[in-house]
Amino acid sequence: MKEKLILIGASTGGPGHLKKILASIGGDFQVPIVIAQHMNPAFIKSFVKQFDSELPQKVSIIDDVHSIEKGHIYICSKHCQFQDDRYDLNLKCVDCVESYYNPSVDCIFQSAVKLVDKYDILAILLTGIGQDGANAMSELQNHGATCIAESEKSAIVFGMPKRAAELNSKVQVLDLDEIILFIKKFGE
Repeated sequence: MKEKLILIGASTGGPGHLKKILASIGGDFQVPIVIAQHMNPAFIKSFVKQFDSELPQKVSIIDDVHSIEKGHIYICSKHCQFQDDRYDLNLKCVDCVESYYNPSVDCIFQSAVKLVDKYDILAILLTGIGQDGANAMSELQNHGATCIAESEKSAIVFGMPKRAAELNSKVQVLDLDEIILFIKKFGE
């Protein structure tokens, strides 16, 4: 049986939606969650600190290289990519990515494509302007990951999730409450 991994990308309206999701899954949730929330780097440390103090799970910032552990939530401070060796799954910050957004959802999602054979991946694209994450989500879907885009009904801005659904008809479109239920079931 494969290890599980959840990836979440978000932009405008994301912090509130992320908080609702993470508060709903509870402290016993064991699947690691990696988040790319578009945000000015100057604000990410306080954002992570607030989440860590308010949520039952351990919330850590990725600002260098970090080993991914069960039951933890990781928030990227800048562009990150997965590195998988035989024994550990690591997330590493990289400077070689050109993106208007920080951190790039496409960067982290694209780096996860190579993990699909080894990990059961759930990728979620929440509310946000633009199309960051949509192309790489389509790649993840095509390689066997489970992919969800937030619906227009619950998204604050239906840009990123809309584009993901347009690019790949196999990407599921769900309301935020349905996404929470899906995550809970995925974690069982």
